[in-house]
Amino acid sequence: MLAALMLASPATAFDLDSDTPIKVSADSARLDDTEGTAIYTGDVELVQGATQLNAERVVLYRSPEGLSRIEASGEPARYRQPAREGEAMTDARARTITWSAAENRLTFERQAVIEQGNNVFRGDVIQYDTVRRVVTAEGGTPSEESSGRVEMVIQPRGSSNLTDE
Repeated sequence: MLAALMLASPATAFDLDSDTPIKVSADSARLDDTEGTAIYTGDVELVQGATQLNAERVVLYRSPEGLSRIEASGEPARYRQPAREGEAMTDARARTITWSAAENRLTFERQAVIEQGNNVFRGDVIQYDTVRRVVTAEGGTPSEESSGRVEMVIQPRGSSNLTDE
């Protein structure tokens, strides 16, 4: 439950109901109308309002209803969402970040780290259900870079937790 409170900000992820367009810039792009995909590579930046996704490669999937999925990869890929009132900015990074409209889910895989203010959540896979506001995390294989366990640092409620670096 504490993790769900910590990750309350990403609930909207990319807001497809918004009138704000999603803007993409990259070194190269390949659009395939038949497959409904757009593949961007090289220093990709995807922005909607103040929500931002940076990666080496991003694939956008479209269905007849509109944008259905975003897959980003990098070393690491990075997702940032601005703070809401009373909450700190959400800053997440992982080697793979996936957003699924159908599943209402953000998934951070491989060396995933999510920071909100001074709260930190680490795991090999972190999934966030944006409707139910439920976080599921899994550890991975221990390595030089990771203990292989899920790790959390949650600051006391009274501490200043609105750091925005």
